[in-house]
Amino acid sequence: MPLKISVGQHSDKGRKEVNQDFYGVSAPVEPLLTSKGIAIALADGIGSSDVSQVASEFAVMGFLDDYYCTSPAWSVRKSVERVLTATNSWLHSRTQQSQWRHDKDRGYVCTLSALVIKSTTAHVFHVGDTRIYRLLGTALEQLTVDHRVRVAEGQSYLSRAMGFNPQIDIDYQALQVNQHDVFLLASDGVHEHLDAAFLAAAALAVRTSAQAGPLRQPDLDQAARAIVEEALERGSDDNLTVQIVLIDELPDPGTRQLQEQLSGLALPPILDARMTLDGYTIVREVHGSSRSHIYLAVDGETHAPVIIKTPSIDLQGDAAYLERFLMEEWIARRINNAHVLKPHPQTRERRFVYVATEFIDGQTLAQWMTDNPRPSLETVRGIVEQIANGLQAFHRLEMLHQDLRPANIMIDTLGTVKIIDFGATRVAGLQEMTAPADQPILGTAQYTAPEYFLGEAGSPRSDLFSLGVITYQMLSGRLPYGTQVAQARTQAAQRRLRYDPVLDDDREIPAWIDGVLEKAVHPSPLKRYDTLSEYVHDLRRPNRAFLSRSRPPLAERHPVAFWKGISAILAVMLLVLLFTRFGAR
Repeated sequence: MPLKISVGQHSDKGRKEVNQDFYGVSAPVEPLLTSKGIAIALADGIGSSDVSQVASEFAVMGFLDDYYCTSPAWSVRKSVERVLTATNSWLHSRTQQSQWRHDKDRGYVCTLSALVIKSTTAHVFHVGDTRIYRLLGTALEQLTVDHRVRVAEGQSYLSRAMGFNPQIDIDYQALQVNQHDVFLLASDGVHEHLDAAFLAAAALAVRTSAQAGPLRQPDLDQAARAIVEEALERGSDDNLTVQIVLIDELPDPGTRQLQEQLSGLALPPILDARMTLDGYTIVREVHGSSRSHIYLAVDGETHAPVIIKTPSIDLQGDAAYLERFLMEEWIARRINNAHVLKPHPQTRERRFVYVATEFIDGQTLAQWMTDNPRPSLETVRGIVEQIANGLQAFHRLEMLHQDLRPANIMIDTLGTVKIIDFGATRVAGLQEMTAPADQPILGTAQYTAPEYFLGEAGSPRSDLFSLGVITYQMLSGRLPYGTQVAQARTQAAQRRLRYDPVLDDDREIPAWIDGVLEKAVHPSPLKRYDTLSEYVHDLRRPNRAFLSRSRPPLAERHPVAFWKGISAILAVMLLVLLFTRFGAR
């Protein structure tokens, strides 16, 4: 069942010569309906400006158009804030280039309230003094706060609006919605002249009619017109606009487009050499595990080598697993980065569930580490910088890899490093389409950030932790906390984790590098680096905070060897004393 709403709208210039309000709704068809939702917006110009109606129209139309051009991987919040930030910059620059550059109250300025309904969540965005209400029970709940400063009785001014300043601060909140919920958007020409009881009664009448059945569906345009006319009757001297939004039907929050794709595809068998699959000829199996089967194949059209990945036979009855499996290709087609695995172009009709990607002539980082147990620091830096570059491509699209480990990183014969395997990747834009639930830990325990074991959601700093562990392992051949991280499942246990310095008497590693790694793999995400770029920078250029560090004493670097040495010295001293005392007799 797709998302379905009804909207009623009415606007009137009132007693003014020009209507500076502007409003709109965009309800796209699939796949945008599921991936981006339905957008509603209302902008209100300010009376001191003769061009404010231009700002209102540009803000609403720009929002309704540009929001649907943002990446489907982005969350609603990131998408809208990016669009509104760009809109604000354009309005402000337009004022700066006009005769009103020294009087912003007369420039391209407007208020804006917007509502995006995606899956079962309503996302509220607000700047200015237009309002968004929701009917809660029989009362009206105001979801927005007026950005207006009162200076005297009957006198006030806007403290925040679109186009006022080069930067914009946007109020945001998200709330769950139910069938037959009613939202009401109103400009100040309406809400300043109508009390909450009247607006609540109008919204309640809409909901009551909707609940009565299909024969009594409310006329929302007429309801909006009635509210505007009542505000005029009560003396409103401003432009008046009302939008009424009724939630008719909500989708199942667990359904996705990928499930529809799965329903039309067959599950492939275990493949052997010379077998064909949708035009790909299998050469040999590269790797098989409990999670997937990976084959080297040749594209029958281009004769190019490709990698075919098919779902595990044992998990073909697991719908959640199959959905994650197909997500890998969805993710790969949205990331264009030299250090991320590329999907193979799909030029033929697909009949089976599989993922086709480029063939990388090389080896995994895990195998490389086995072959190169003592790499130079410069070699490690080069590999880490390439991995970080690929991870940043994920993070720019609000994706978390969540399973970064040596086996999921490839190095080709030319030394190019690529991140592979996106089965555990979290996509913010798609996460909003599912019902909130406890998420299983999908990564590999030795490289998984500690916060995941507390049941917390990950962040880019979680991927940074995994990269820090990999860096540490390349330099030392061991893990910074051994196997203790996966066992520390409370905050108290994580505070007891002790970092093992990477420095080794047999390796030429600067002491300040140890400080960089210790910060990158700190158990608390708040004490790690803010960004991957900071981490990569500090790996190559000494940070002053770590330069003053002296090399840790042997007791910290190798406590067992230290105490063995002390014991040996004491034993020798004891033997000398015994010989001196009794040997002379």
